[in-house]
Amino acid sequence: MDFSTALRTERLVAIIRGRDPEASFRTVMALAEADIPLIEISLSGADALTVIRRARAELGDAAWLGAGTVLTGDDARRAAEAGANLIVTPGLGAGLEESVRQGLPTLAGVMTPSEVIAAEALGVSALKLFPASAGGPAYLRALRDPFPELPFVPVGGVDTTVAQAYFDAGAVAVGVGSPLVGDAADGGDLDGLRKRAGEFKAVCAR
Repeated sequence: MDFSTALRTERLVAIIRGRDPEASFRTVMALAEADIPLIEISLSGADALTVIRRARAELGDAAWLGAGTVLTGDDARRAAEAGANLIVTPGLGAGLEESVRQGLPTLAGVMTPSEVIAAEALGVSALKLFPASAGGPAYLRALRDPFPELPFVPVGGVDTTVAQAYFDAGAVAVGVGSPLVGDAADGGDLDGLRKRAGEFKAVCAR
């Protein structure tokens, strides 16, 4: 399954940004076991490349493992070398351009119409509306008026209630960090993570 199909089918990207590399790895595995196959590991987390490398070795080549907070061309290259097969950026820039050049699926951070146009011209896979909480579902609905066919993925402050509102506004998927992961990636509660994973999957399956 290619990334665009997986995104539209699963409708959920889990985002891990942890202070504890071992806990972050356990969080990846718990999410995979909870049948959440699209997982982003932010490069701003502790030893993120090692987490990606270990997860790739454990989950195999077919798993969708993203590197997030990719800012530079070097970030993109190192993420790909570690095993990331999805690149997520907070905005436009060298990291995104290098990822597209390498042919990697990309989720590009945008907020304004001009950024949407620029990202689309680069040939990105999907558009990460970030920070989505700055405008909410109403902003996504307005943004889709001139871009009705483009795949938007709101990220930032998305809980289960707001996720449904974003889907109603036309989002193809949502990206969720702390409302899903909680403190698991810092050594916290994996059982709570599994419970929240089920709640998010239920919303995304509607």
